[in-house]
Amino acid sequence: MPPPEESGRTGETPRRGSQKVIYAAIVANLGIATAKFIVAGVTGSAAMVAEGIHSAVDTGNEFLLLLGERRSSRPADRKHPFGYGKSLYFWALIVALSVFSLGGGLSIYHGLDALENPPPLEDPLWNYVVLGVAALFEGYSWNVSRKALNAVRKPGTTLWQAVRASKDASVFTVFIEDSAALLGLAIAALGIALGHYFDNPYADPVASILIGVLLIGAAIMLARETGALLVGESIDRDQLAALYALFRREPALDSVSSLRTMQMGPEEVLLAASVQFRRGMRIDEVEQAIARIETAVAGAHPVIRQIYFEASALRTSMR
Repeated sequence: MPPPEESGRTGETPRRGSQKVIYAAIVANLGIATAKFIVAGVTGSAAMVAEGIHSAVDTGNEFLLLLGERRSSRPADRKHPFGYGKSLYFWALIVALSVFSLGGGLSIYHGLDALENPPPLEDPLWNYVVLGVAALFEGYSWNVSRKALNAVRKPGTTLWQAVRASKDASVFTVFIEDSAALLGLAIAALGIALGHYFDNPYADPVASILIGVLLIGAAIMLARETGALLVGESIDRDQLAALYALFRREPALDSVSSLRTMQMGPEEVLLAASVQFRRGMRIDEVEQAIARIETAVAGAHPVIRQIYFEASALRTSMR
């Protein structure tokens, strides 16, 4: 069978919004990690060590996302004719594994170790100061990612539904990480406060373990979202329904058997169209019909950069 027809539309949309989200997260996490480790060294708080590990891991993860952003923007070549858009999803999956193993695993390990030999209770003032400052920085980074999600969120949907529907791994990864970070700060503060209120040195290590469990939960969520995109997720049902309606409005088509889409990157979708052209059409009429469809798709769905028509549909129209 000859190769399918291709629309020939290529190009990349700027990724400045996603990069802004990542840079904001790097600045916040780098400063926070440094402060947390300094205070953890002074006070001996296991929860603060866990939070320091969390912020340090998050900082490294943002650099991995930047690497994914850069690689995904490379143009198509002979070895990768569809481009490198999925590189971002690969590196986002590595981030999820990092959060699971380094963030969650080390926090739980340190908490269990501190349970066996709990450090003596120290003045918690600096712990609270750093946690408060960290909450401000994390809140700023979280708000940047929230605004990026709101920019593409459909009316009537929740922020969580926007995360599930998002195809931009950089944005939803930072949002999930920052959400986990804010919850982790609350757990750390609660553990320190309960430990001093009840004069119990075990509350702090328990908080460290809970932070680790929280990070593992966030990592599983990230792995599920990025894994689905990496193996080839389709556009959502509403977009697909609109695409079917667009094709069925073309008078040169007798039927539309199937429209299969694959997310090739945050802003690039591949479409394979199984359609039936009217029989007896001349080749120039088929070409004109394809051009009309491409123009209509480009106007209504600009993320669809490549369209392929099954060759059998073209042969049938020539009979």
